[in-house]
Amino acid sequence: MNMNSFQIYDISMKITEDMPVYNGKKEKLPKIIVERDFSSGSAYESRVEMNMHTGTHLDRSLHMIPGGTKVESLRLEQVITKCRVLDLSSCVDKITAEDLNDKNITEGDFILLKTRNSFEDILEGKFIYVDASGAEYLMEKKIEGVGIDSLGIERNQPEHPTHIRLLEADIVILEGLRLKEIEEGEYFLFAAPINIAEAEAAPVRAVLLR
Repeated sequence: MNMNSFQIYDISMKITEDMPVYNGKKEKLPKIIVERDFSSGSAYESRVEMNMHTGTHLDRSLHMIPGGTKVESLRLEQVITKCRVLDLSSCVDKITAEDLNDKNITEGDFILLKTRNSFEDILEGKFIYVDASGAEYLMEKKIEGVGIDSLGIERNQPEHPTHIRLLEADIVILEGLRLKEIEEGEYFLFAAPINIAEAEAAPVRAVLLR
């Protein structure tokens, strides 16, 4: 495979100590700590402390469902795959079944939802999300996975129906994507998470190839 023939797009958030986090919660901000540097030895080493749901990440069903699936059971074919970016930047509050109805979504699709989240400073506030009807629609379509450019695929929904409907159907959820420069269309997605034992979620370096 000649990689020079591909355009590579990094659609991941950079991990910084002042990055946007879900609902602006300070406890979700990462801490990057230098443990040793060249002033005290011959090597430079650092560590990071962060919530698994900070930045670009993948959710497994244990996140919302007792006894649910963990990161280690994910098949890599689920996240190294063809995908489609859908432009939903016209949505002003949330993504509903009606918004998705004319996007020709079919069984087995992995879709990425591009919204106003990628353009406006709303990530820590009233970001665009998928409501329960949208999740029900995607579940009925039997998609493989869904990603979105928000820090959560839902907000302010009691009982978390969007997460639960998708995760019960073993639909992969990617959150925290950056899609500002990405046009609607078909791509190849590489979104493998760090393989952390017993984890309900894990950070991802998400990349699109075209």
